[in-house]
Amino acid sequence: MIFRKVCVLGLGYIGLPTACTFATHGVNVIGVDVNPQIVSTLQNGGLHIAEPGLRNLVETAFLSKNLQINHEPEKADAFIIAVPTPFLENKHADLRFVKSAAEAIVPLLQPENLVVLESTSPPRTTIDVVAPILDKSGLKSGSDFMLAYSPERVLPGQILHELIHNARVIGGIDLKSAEAGQDLYSIFVEGEIVITDSTTAEMVKLMENTQRDVNIALANEFARLADKFGVDVWEAIEIANRHPRVNILKPGPGVGGHCIGVDPWFLVESAPEVATLIRSAREVNDNQPDYVVTIIQRCLGISDSESFGGIQIAILGLTYKPDVDDIRQSPAIRIGQLLSDRNAVIKAFDPYITEKDLPGIHLMDTWQSAVQTSKLVVLLVAHSSLLAIDPFEMFSQTDSRIMVDSVNGWDTDDWKKAGIEIIKLGAQMR
Repeated sequence: MIFRKVCVLGLGYIGLPTACTFATHGVNVIGVDVNPQIVSTLQNGGLHIAEPGLRNLVETAFLSKNLQINHEPEKADAFIIAVPTPFLENKHADLRFVKSAAEAIVPLLQPENLVVLESTSPPRTTIDVVAPILDKSGLKSGSDFMLAYSPERVLPGQILHELIHNARVIGGIDLKSAEAGQDLYSIFVEGEIVITDSTTAEMVKLMENTQRDVNIALANEFARLADKFGVDVWEAIEIANRHPRVNILKPGPGVGGHCIGVDPWFLVESAPEVATLIRSAREVNDNQPDYVVTIIQRCLGISDSESFGGIQIAILGLTYKPDVDDIRQSPAIRIGQLLSDRNAVIKAFDPYITEKDLPGIHLMDTWQSAVQTSKLVVLLVAHSSLLAIDPFEMFSQTDSRIMVDSVNGWDTDDWKKAGIEIIKLGAQMR
């Protein structure tokens, strides 16, 4: 099939790069978002998200005259739904944005159109949720128009490269829909394109992130066991990984972001009686910030029920992963707020975060201003610039002589030479 015009609904971390990539490959693209601030920002040459290379891509897309940004969708050959799917307090998927996007397409549908859902969703969302909404148009999915699911599978910080070079999964509600999706994405995808059915494609996406979540939970549980047995988990992992068939991941302060910390719950929601291991892994990772707080307590000699009594603690790093500006589901923020709830004064620095209103957390302009007068310094995110902090400069900036390193980012011996003791997550306290 030939696609001359594509309408992309949702201009976030996935929708905007996707829209711009189609535009720079000669397709007329209508980019749509219901957030008026996002639309206004893009229309005025601004950018509401940070991603390496994205500004140049957006500028190139506009210069091509193939990209328009609107509040509402227009008729097109293909519609791509790339809206968020957060979860509710009960850990069930919040599909309101998906449903709203599908409803917005209904009056615009024409025979032989293709609709693609990219938003991460529970299994059967495409056929049980999206298809019935679109069928209200009077056209029938699978016979009058085509419907497919194609999940994003990219890593923040590398989105533009992986969008083009990663393998792409296209799941159609029938073979014709899958093949139409293959034709659409082959416009720019250079990686392998694999076609399957829509529910398999939905599950593939969830399986990929769940597998990583379970493996991270195992590493985090190893850290807690090592702490209990007086073992350095980092040394133990390094030795265990010398086995040719072992690859234990690194423990950390928890799991965040829009995928790994969310997607497994969609499987638990869909089949709670089956997904028992997945639920257990999620609970381990969700509770990891509490474990980090217990390490901080231990360093300060505070019991589980005791208030921190106004002690000032500096936390370095707030995003959910290194060297990005994304704070969604960030365990670092959760740790800061847990400490604040127990009457600690939290001063935080993150090189990628400015002007954010984070309850209980005082955001500072520099790491030096965060650590001054702090009783304890805690490294929560392995940003390159934070790992490069000179221990002797740290010594000169704060009276704290104990630092908690939750990501194994600082060399214990180097900091010891500067007169600072490093306490690492999952390592015996000496």
